[in-house]
Amino acid sequence: MTFSIAGHCARTGQFGVAITTSSISVGSRCPHARAGVGAVATQNVTDPHLATLVLDAMQDGQSAAEAIAGVVKGRANIDYRQLTAVDAQGTTAHFTGENILGANAISEAPHCVAAGNLLSSVAVARGITDGFMSDPGAHLAERLLRGIEGGLAAGGEEGPVHSAALIVADKMPFYLVDLRVDWEEDGPIEKLRGLWQAYAPQMQDYLNRAINPAAAPSYGVAGDP
Repeated sequence: MTFSIAGHCARTGQFGVAITTSSISVGSRCPHARAGVGAVATQNVTDPHLATLVLDAMQDGQSAAEAIAGVVKGRANIDYRQLTAVDAQGTTAHFTGENILGANAISEAPHCVAAGNLLSSVAVARGITDGFMSDPGAHLAERLLRGIEGGLAAGGEEGPVHSAALIVADKMPFYLVDLRVDWEEDGPIEKLRGLWQAYAPQMQDYLNRAINPAAAPSYGVAGDP
């Protein structure tokens, strides 16, 4: 039903998640990141609050492994959940409950962790981390996107995916990148790629509008001098 990657950029300190699924609006529930703290994906039968709890624990100084272990311990309905996290040191952790749908897998590589369920094969998870690691010098958003593209190329889900999302947290309390395809009959990952290619050249301009409007270019709309 879902495959994702949570990643950290050792060079910039950025955190992010790329994710895709067969259901509508995956970006509203499953990817989470916090500047200076980490990134979390919560999926399968999703409880978004688990991500907040894991991020809070990591912000309090726990590692990704400690945070996930503490959150899942004794929690009701946890056997339906799949969680991944990466922390400020770039270490990763994951949890997959006993009631996860279909073929499921985890793959970890430096500064990233991929997870999936209802996959066409367990090789999909390795395809995701291989995609992420294919260009370590690229922007984190690009690396995350290459991750889920790698998962798709490795076979993707058992059925078609219909929504996809990409987030990156940098230094501010809001996301540097927050792009979503909430529903597409065919090819949401390809649509997400197009959104990133359109947004990337404007990314710094939008950041400047938030933190230094005088340095931002004109808005390019009717009536703007």
